[in-house]
Amino acid sequence: MRIDVISCLPNFAELAVGFSMMSIAVKKEIINFHCHDLRNYSHNKHKKIDDYQYGGGAGMVMMIEPLVNCIEDIQKKTDCKDIVYMAPDGDILSQKISNHYSQKKSIIIICGHYKGIDDRVREHFVTQEISIGKYVVSGGELPAAVFIDSFVRLIPGVLSDQNSALEDSFQNDGLVAPPCYTRPENFRGMEVPKILLSGNHEEIKKWRYYQSVKRTEKNNFS
Repeated sequence: MRIDVISCLPNFAELAVGFSMMSIAVKKEIINFHCHDLRNYSHNKHKKIDDYQYGGGAGMVMMIEPLVNCIEDIQKKTDCKDIVYMAPDGDILSQKISNHYSQKKSIIIICGHYKGIDDRVREHFVTQEISIGKYVVSGGELPAAVFIDSFVRLIPGVLSDQNSALEDSFQNDGLVAPPCYTRPENFRGMEVPKILLSGNHEEIKKWRYYQSVKRTEKNNFS
């Protein structure tokens, strides 16, 4: 998979792919990651990428020209049609969305700053807007890192045991994962549920399903 990220923070690549499963995916060449410094696509002699918004109001807006220049340059090198903009008012990131993008061959992700990007980019170029929650952070890089990690870990070969990803929360009927335990069996009087030590796999399966349902309802995910 090829991932192209458009950002005004070129060091974002270190954040996005420098740790955990992302680092493994890059080393295994399962993903091909490119971070594009938006300032390199500005024709302004000062590499300006933002300006005051028409109509007045506080805050600067990322200009359309550098963004479109970057998008079109990427598309010359790849046939990518999926352009995602990380926006606080976008579709809330879900397991369904992550599953969808894990099957793509390429994706372009735009990270906004300031008051966001010129809306003409959203109207004419962006194919989906994604949010990681109903709140605002300083830029789209952190949300992009969360989004990327959520779908890259699902790509075959990234995790050592692919079944682990298939048993994550929200993968099975929208249920969250059940409680899990490991050694020691008894720690300061806190014991592992006996059913998990029984060896009865059918009963363990039923117990885990019940616990998943209970947790899902408790956290209002149902």
